[in-house]
Amino acid sequence: MHVLYEDDGGFKAATILSETDASLQVEAASGKRSKIKKSAVIVRFEQPSPETLLKEAEAGSQDLDLEFLWECAPKEDFDIPVLAEEYYGHPPSAVELTGLLLRVHGAPVYFHRRGKGKYRPAPPDILAAALAALEKKKRQAEQQQAWVDEIKAGTLPEPLARQAETLLFRPDKNTLEWKALDAACTQLHKRPERLLMDLGAFPSALAIHTRRFYAQHFPRGAGFAPAELPPIAQELPLAEVEAYSIDDITTTEIDDALSVRELDGGTLRVGIHIAVPGLVVTRDSPLDALARARMSTVYMPGAKIPMQPDEVIAAFSLDAGRPVPVLSLYVNANPDSGEILAHESRLERIVVRENLRHNQLDDLVSEAALDDAAAELPYGHVFRPLWRLAQALSARRDEVRGKPESNNRVDFSFYVDGDPEHPETARIRIEQRKRNAPLDRMVAEYMILANNLWGGLLASCGVPGIYRSQQMGRVRMGTAAAPHDSIGVPQYAWCTSPLRRYVDLINQCQLIAAVEHGVSARLVAPFKPREADLYAVISAFEAKYSAYADFQQAMERFWCLRWIKQENLRRIEAVVLREDLVRLKDAPFYTRVGTLPQLERGQHVLLEVMGDDELDLTLDCRFLDVVDTAPGTAEEVDDEPDATAAAEIAEVDAADGPDLEDRRLDTPQDETTPDDAPAGAENGAGTMAAERQPDSL
Repeated sequence: MHVLYEDDGGFKAATILSETDASLQVEAASGKRSKIKKSAVIVRFEQPSPETLLKEAEAGSQDLDLEFLWECAPKEDFDIPVLAEEYYGHPPSAVELTGLLLRVHGAPVYFHRRGKGKYRPAPPDILAAALAALEKKKRQAEQQQAWVDEIKAGTLPEPLARQAETLLFRPDKNTLEWKALDAACTQLHKRPERLLMDLGAFPSALAIHTRRFYAQHFPRGAGFAPAELPPIAQELPLAEVEAYSIDDITTTEIDDALSVRELDGGTLRVGIHIAVPGLVVTRDSPLDALARARMSTVYMPGAKIPMQPDEVIAAFSLDAGRPVPVLSLYVNANPDSGEILAHESRLERIVVRENLRHNQLDDLVSEAALDDAAAELPYGHVFRPLWRLAQALSARRDEVRGKPESNNRVDFSFYVDGDPEHPETARIRIEQRKRNAPLDRMVAEYMILANNLWGGLLASCGVPGIYRSQQMGRVRMGTAAAPHDSIGVPQYAWCTSPLRRYVDLINQCQLIAAVEHGVSARLVAPFKPREADLYAVISAFEAKYSAYADFQQAMERFWCLRWIKQENLRRIEAVVLREDLVRLKDAPFYTRVGTLPQLERGQHVLLEVMGDDELDLTLDCRFLDVVDTAPGTAEEVDDEPDATAAAEIAEVDAADGPDLEDRRLDTPQDETTPDDAPAGAENGAGTMAAERQPDSL
């Protein structure tokens, strides 16, 4: 005797070995023995064998008409034997009954299961809706497969092309378009971005990198609606100073300028003049909301996304030849010792005499010319005293640090000639500039001085600010003044880039209160001590700043790869950093070379370019030879990666940010940063200073 029984939602047939009141011991055709409950048994039979029963029943079930079965079935709950006898018109055989059972059980749209061996026909309205849904699903499956076939044939279906950016950057994985793309990617063994680029949905890898960034951080676009600036509430006095700014040729957001004059006894009075948008971009104002949403200007080769609207930049950028409002720090100092004798801060207006440019002056303003009073030097009456005091200030910081600062890194500037959105026709220029160039060091020193003294002013007035500190090798941002050991200052608050960085704007608004109200400023400052919103600004800023730095590094890597192609470089020189990690000698591109032998840090090597991937931002190189370097190339030895350039070198240190003074001195290069430092860890410079970014967008 054999039985057909239900087991775990399916049906099995087996031979009875023994039986009790409540259960059966059965044996399957495979020889496996099982104990089943009698309540699970649907039918007992003697012929055919259990194995034959299921085969014949499965084959016969496909011939049964589901619609006719549904019409024949009782309208209430029924047992399968009842329906089988009604359908066949005679007591069904074991094969017939099993076949009908399999057919009914396998059609949940027509028959709803009500228990073991029991079913009920679906109501007409529910059946009609279910059948319509099945038909729709069938059509969708056919459409999906048609799209997959088109993709595999090398054509991107028009509905997918229209939604390419959405599919890649904000996919709804329940849509038919995504399912088709995902299926095609699986079958072709490609990532979605790779497949879409191959099919022409994006003109280049650059478009994918930039549009992904925009989709995440600027989903509504990077432009501003026309902005109306409120009037400045007070009439600011016009200072009689001879001030100059020093920036790159492409800079439009000019934040700072310097002035100097000699007092009796050889003392110098240096003016550090900072653009003051904080006069109109006040807390919780519409302009403040715009700046807070962005947190920083975003830089990339050939373009930038400003933090402030054009109207704010036009009103407060320190462009030469017109009165502009500034927050000025005047410092009286001994130029020989670097001792600060007095300092004061003022809100005022100045007329910048000239906007000086690095590309025009760096080759002319050398240390030798600065130190030789008889040497020909443009603007020598300004640069020589500023340089003299800057050297003394740097020496005093070195005393605090306990060792001299290493300034032998190489910076790189990127210039894109042509439309950066069309890299196939644009031409990239990558130019080096030593980090210890006198003008760089001079400007950096005075920005550090301002950030230090203004941070101290906030603390002395009891006004909270946003500080960067470094103690015991740990860098953090907080609202309390604390030492920055690697810079060698008692406190360090970002205050000198209010047009380009939201933290500086916040600190400037706090400073305005301190300058105008002194010790009473804590009562009127926009942010009060221990205010939660100030911590929220820090958290949001760090997240945005890190994301922007990662994007800038990715864009630099892309343009480095384009530069290699543009120059048709098949062999390229690189500098060994550690193990198999190298940096290209003439571009800020970091990569690993698997065939690299064990070499000393700083050794130059010759590599053969095997290939590149602009989507993954990787360069495949093979070691060829060691390059004999001439004496005097020690600047390469201390070079370290500035940022996490790609997944294969994820352990390299992240850039602190694009500001010149922070890049150069926020953590000197002879400070050791752990290899596993997280993104945003302190490590000197990004590869491209904010002052050097092309401003065309």
